Amino acid sequence: MAGGSFGPAGVAKERAQQYKGKLTSYVIIACAVAAIGGSIFGYDIGISGGVTSMDEFLEKFFHAVYIKKKKAHESNYCKYDSQKLAAFTSSLYLAGLVASLIASPITRKYGRRTSIICGGISFLIGATLNAAAINLAMLLLGRIMLGVGIGFGNQAVPLYLSEMAPTHLRGGLNMMFQLATTLGIFTANMINFGTQKLHPWGWRLSLGLAAAPALLMTVGGILLPETPNSLIEQGRKEKGREVLEKIRGTKDVDAEFEDMIEASELSNSIKHPFRNILEKKYRPELVMAICMPMFQILTGINSILFYAPVLFQSMGFGGNASLYSSASTGAVLASSTLISIATVDKLGRRALLITGGIQMIICQVIVAVILGVKFGNNQELSKGFSILVVVVICLFVLAFGYSWGPLGWTVPSEIFPLEIRSAGQSITVAVNLLFTFIIAQAFLALLCAFKFGFFLFFAGWITIMTIFVYIFLPETKGVPIEEMALMWKKHWFWKRLVPADREDEAIQWK
Repeated sequence: MAGGSFGPAGVAKERAQQYKGKLTSYVIIACAVAAIGGSIFGYDIGISGGVTSMDEFLEKFFHAVYIKKKKAHESNYCKYDSQKLAAFTSSLYLAGLVASLIASPITRKYGRRTSIICGGISFLIGATLNAAAINLAMLLLGRIMLGVGIGFGNQAVPLYLSEMAPTHLRGGLNMMFQLATTLGIFTANMINFGTQKLHPWGWRLSLGLAAAPALLMTVGGILLPETPNSLIEQGRKEKGREVLEKIRGTKDVDAEFEDMIEASELSNSIKHPFRNILEKKYRPELVMAICMPMFQILTGINSILFYAPVLFQSMGFGGNASLYSSASTGAVLASSTLISIATVDKLGRRALLITGGIQMIICQVIVAVILGVKFGNNQELSKGFSILVVVVICLFVLAFGYSWGPLGWTVPSEIFPLEIRSAGQSITVAVNLLFTFIIAQAFLALLCAFKFGFFLFFAGWITIMTIFVYIFLPETKGVPIEEMALMWKKHWFWKRLVPADREDEAIQWK
């Protein structure tokens, strides 16, 4: 706060107990419309894997992979190994990484809505280019524009949801982003299941239909109100209070409004948020901004979702069966997010992350053992073991869907004080997309090199991240977003890193 010693928090006093308001229909509608931004991310994840297993698509753009796929003697684990094919999937995420960093100052200066609109327009252009692609260059350009859209959307939408939601329901409402993502994945799987039968242009329809959620995101961004936090940060205090009263359904918003004013004063005194977030006083937030999205990708979930049809075909499933199996995983992911929405503000973030981590470890090990014992080159799994693999992978997806899937976005989006919020969210998105890019680019080669050990590789990472959460992540349930920094003072480890001048003003949570 300007003029105070409790700078990093943005507020010097706890006012959480004084917050008034309820869940209004206005908030529900605004959050639902904003969350559509997650559906473009999910749609692309789901559509990419299905399209890259379609013969007409491979024959037109990746002929070498198409020939390799048709050769019976090719290793089951290596038949899709192609850096060009991997580049089709991963180029989007590299573009998104760069775009998320560009989006940070735009989100901060011009508001969350502006970035949402920019993301929707970029994704719309990318979908059009992909559907009309006549060569690989045009296809990759479309992917890059899709990446720009995802970079802007993923930067702005989680912030928008966290700032609009009332404190006691922030976790559940924030997870509407993940719910939209999972519904996007499921929708894409269903579309792939239908378009694979439309020869030879089914893949164009799959890629082109990405324009639908992009259009909804763009129109929604135009119609949505700006968040009160952002309006106040821009100096529009009266408008900010007006929106706050509307979304809380009461005129008695003095405590929450004062927190926003104090946070805004500090935010506007920070001219270089990316430089400031590197300071020691922000070390807990920076570590979480890097580790949470990195660990989310290192669960291995994107490999399964990107390449589910390819993965199941590699295991010996037929084309139709592989798309059907991947659609099943998409349905499980979407439904499991509802579990998280219903329980996150009751059980807390830590309980879901740790429970989900343990379940994912068990599932990855089981799949690795089955493939190691029963599956090799030029072999197919028996029907019984094939069904067992799909069931276990669905249990893995279920665990991810109620834990690291939504919480990998929710936790980072709610922990940053306003003065570094846009920069912190940009780092979160950039790290997420960087590791998504790395895994997407390396997946086919890793599958070829590691074979069944590929699943053990991810099981090892899930073990590390589960231990990390147990030791280093404090519970954020019920902590107001503008008072989040007070939480670090209670944690046994992070309290050692906060400056000494915070010592007297930190108040223990009760």
